[in-house]
Amino acid sequence: MTNCCYAKINSKPYNQIGQFKNGIECNQRVDSINLHVIELMRDHLILKAYSKSTMKTYLNEMHQFLYRLGNIPADDLQPVHLKKYLVYCFEKLNLSENTLHSRINALKFYYEQVLRRDRFFWEIPRPKKPLQLPKLLNEEELCRLFNSLTNKKHKAMLFTAYSAGLRVSEIVQLKMKNIDSERMQILIENAKGKKDRYVNLSPVLLDILREYFKQYTPRPKVFLFESEQTGNAYPTRTVQQIFSNAKRLAGIQKDVGIHSLRHSFATHLLDKGIDIRYIKDLLGHFDIRTTERYLHVSKKQLVNIGSPLDDLFKKRQIDW
Repeated sequence: MTNCCYAKINSKPYNQIGQFKNGIECNQRVDSINLHVIELMRDHLILKAYSKSTMKTYLNEMHQFLYRLGNIPADDLQPVHLKKYLVYCFEKLNLSENTLHSRINALKFYYEQVLRRDRFFWEIPRPKKPLQLPKLLNEEELCRLFNSLTNKKHKAMLFTAYSAGLRVSEIVQLKMKNIDSERMQILIENAKGKKDRYVNLSPVLLDILREYFKQYTPRPKVFLFESEQTGNAYPTRTVQQIFSNAKRLAGIQKDVGIHSLRHSFATHLLDKGIDIRYIKDLLGHFDIRTTERYLHVSKKQLVNIGSPLDDLFKKRQIDW
């Protein structure tokens, strides 16, 4: 790739790629010489069973890249060319560190996994991500948040999220059969990374769920929280909106979303003196470095860990 080719890439006006349909970009902005790249990449992502969100991200980032290449064959590029392109993304397009990481991941996937070019990105450094502390709510804010809701189902959703430190995607996919009141465990199936895990079932949460089952008609049949209109699982966006409404009603000004309940769960367990290595397993992290850099230990102590939701009910006046 000559310098004139770099100029060709850089001379194109930056433009966002259009809407996706089934993970594939709908309009025709990629030159025909590189259309095979998208198809090969899509097929490989499907065969490796990547999530829909990851597929969409990778294919979108590859579209952005191929659009700028024009009629330059992507398969002919070498690491030096990709490094030059990434510098251009940072300096001229002002892409954030997170977006650059996504673009590097997409390119790395194509060149190393689809084209089988071993260690193709060995010479390409990654931008350092900013260290951002997790955003959480303190106990007083949590009490205001929970008490702001009058709808029992909505309240039970947020209690469940905080009680077990669940992701919003895990809340909506919880099924009735996943609640084991004998062993006092909740099975989280096919979570992030296609990983199952058990979390502890809070005695307080169990009582709340039993009351919720008694009061709601029709009673849930498959999912723990079912839409009254469709009978299906709640959309994640709906649960996020429930949290936003509760936050507004509670007068909480912090810039937090429903994921802050998961952060609060982990932080409050740490405050109680629970070993961070146990918290890693409760949260379903693959790498201890995601929570903290400590060695992995046995899970046998997990059954003795109480939920911080129990402490809130003991110390505060929370309506149910």
